[in-house]
Amino acid sequence: MCLFLLHQGLPFCGHDECECSSNQGNYLELLHFLSRNNEAIKRVTFSEAPRHNKLTFPNIQKDITQAAAEEITNIIIKDLGDPLFLILIDESRDILIKEQMAVVLRYVDNIGHIIEHFLGIQHIRDTIASSLKAAIEALFSKHGLSISRLRGQGYDGASNMQGEFNGLKALILNSNPSTYYVHCFAHRLQLTLVAVIKKHNEVGDVFNFISSIINIVGASCKRMEMIREKQYARIIEELENGEISSGRGLNQETSLKRYGDTC
Repeated sequence: MCLFLLHQGLPFCGHDECECSSNQGNYLELLHFLSRNNEAIKRVTFSEAPRHNKLTFPNIQKDITQAAAEEITNIIIKDLGDPLFLILIDESRDILIKEQMAVVLRYVDNIGHIIEHFLGIQHIRDTIASSLKAAIEALFSKHGLSISRLRGQGYDGASNMQGEFNGLKALILNSNPSTYYVHCFAHRLQLTLVAVIKKHNEVGDVFNFISSIINIVGASCKRMEMIREKQYARIIEELENGEISSGRGLNQETSLKRYGDTC
């Protein structure tokens, strides 16, 4: 049950987990479902379980999640082994407005496949380069890794990350000159687009025009329905004429997104 929730990325706790709640959250509701359909589980859960061994308290759920996370991390570190690796790092705030640093490992496995695994999130008090490097060293020390095994580092273009003298890139290069820096390709594509727009006003006009269309259409259900009907008629006509083919995953409706929604 816990493995299922973790594999699907679903939260354990519900908004209201009291007994009178109509929805106690994924963990308790799934446990209720299993107990109703399996007599063996029913005999050891909820009212049938020992008073202090029900394993349903929120702190117990957090402990189970933490234990699973540690086990998964140990498997990743074991799979990495002793070879060299790269790190990919990005920063983000959580719901509590705390600065977090997400660390991803990138390496080649025993059969030559490139593997990327999320290693963990490290809380940082500030985003200056020295604090980021200290957080990386703490995370590496926890998992038995070393900066000497690093052969690459990938970040965005922020000055605290790629600064030539005081950025995180420079600090890690001082410790290990072989950790070559690669700019995040998503951010690089975005910067390329910005540079093109500065040189060619026509390209900027196209994106402004697209943004205006999305804003106008996306704000009205009637306009969206009109577009769906037009698109449906066009697809039917092209299918009949053999211009496009049908099949699973083809000709699906996708949501219109503003250009700033993603990188």
